Amino acid sequence: MLGEYFHYGLLAALAIALLFAAFTDIRRRQIDNWLNITIVIGAPLFWWSSGLSLWPDVAMQLGVALAAFVVLAGLFAVKAMGGGDVKLLTALALWIEPNAFLQLLIMMALVGGVLTIVMGAWHIMRRQKDRLAIPYGVAISAGGLWVLGTQYMPPSGTIAGLG
Repeated sequence: MLGEYFHYGLLAALAIALLFAAFTDIRRRQIDNWLNITIVIGAPLFWWSSGLSLWPDVAMQLGVALAAFVVLAGLFAVKAMGGGDVKLLTALALWIEPNAFLQLLIMMALVGGVLTIVMGAWHIMRRQKDRLAIPYGVAISAGGLWVLGTQYMPPSGTIAGLG
């Protein structure tokens, strides 16, 4: 029972971190390194609380995170993505199992597309000439929260034998 509380407490902490990342990206167009490092440090605790084995489960998480980092670092190199966004998605890849990570990416792309259209329209309506900066941490966080809510949280009332 205590293990379940710890497990869901870690998920709640991740959700709070995602909300904080979205908020800071809106306000400052920056996702702090300390936040990404905290998410990375929490991943092994989550693996342990989830009962993941080193092989193949943890190895798969590390592999997906490495692949995500390589692809996203390429996008960063061509200035298509910010460094904080790359680090946040890589950190999330350590938590989210591969199939759910793909769902996260799809949801992130959908939310990011809507966010880009809305912010682009707002930018044009205000007749701004500067470069449009999209706080993509909002889309990443929305995708992460969606996956946490649909894939990792139990139906209400089922924690600790309540349901």
